[in-house]
Amino acid sequence: MFDFAVVDEAQDFGVAHVRFLAALGGDRPNALFFAGDLGQRIFQQPFSWKALGVDVRGRSRTLRVNYRTSHQIRTQADRLLGPAVTDVDGNREDRGATVSVFNGPVPTVRALKSEADEIKAVGSWIAAQAKAGMAPHEFGVFVRSEAQLDRATTAVKEAGIAFKVLDEHVETASGHISVGTMHLAKGLEFRAVAVIACDDEVIPLQERIEAIGDDADLQEVYDTERHLLYVACTRARDHLLVTGVSPVSEFLDDLAEAGGPGVGRQL
Repeated sequence: MFDFAVVDEAQDFGVAHVRFLAALGGDRPNALFFAGDLGQRIFQQPFSWKALGVDVRGRSRTLRVNYRTSHQIRTQADRLLGPAVTDVDGNREDRGATVSVFNGPVPTVRALKSEADEIKAVGSWIAAQAKAGMAPHEFGVFVRSEAQLDRATTAVKEAGIAFKVLDEHVETASGHISVGTMHLAKGLEFRAVAVIACDDEVIPLQERIEAIGDDADLQEVYDTERHLLYVACTRARDHLLVTGVSPVSEFLDDLAEAGGPGVGRQL
């Protein structure tokens, strides 16, 4: 029997997990400590923790200092989520006051005319970063689902650098660029990340939208698809490239720099 439990990535816990922890904590004060980010919830439908015996209302606080992602990448990625994220029990995460401890280049968001143009653009970007001193294992390339993996691997081949396609074990390899789906990006970190194939009907995924039964479910699909793109983008520490083939995902205009020219278009 444990007296205390420290739980990370709590936003992705399911009903059974929370019930187990509620039983583990019992009625002991401060027996459970949770850490999580509502903006990174990509695996579970929202549900009430309070109804399961875990009530954190009025007992939580938001950590404000980001040590992993540059100011430029963090502020643009946060535009995918809005100024605040709220859970079913009304707990609110205000993201506006967060600060990063270092700066970097502004992320690049591009809409290309064709897959061939995108592959060439991504390959050139990777090659340029490598020429500037980036090691292969410091790159990550991510797509929405396995259906787009060929586009990712072809782009990396264009750069002439060895790569490894991530599987469920999510093991990166020295001397290789990591290529995978956005779900597998969770928990990883790279100096440079390319998030590609962000086309219309790819993200948000059209198959999920067509399976929707009511408006509440539709909103949940849009939210989790935004969270997926957010997770992929925030795997980048210093350099971020986001691309798609026109017509691109509606999310890319939200991601583009506020007050700037919007998504860069290839004419």
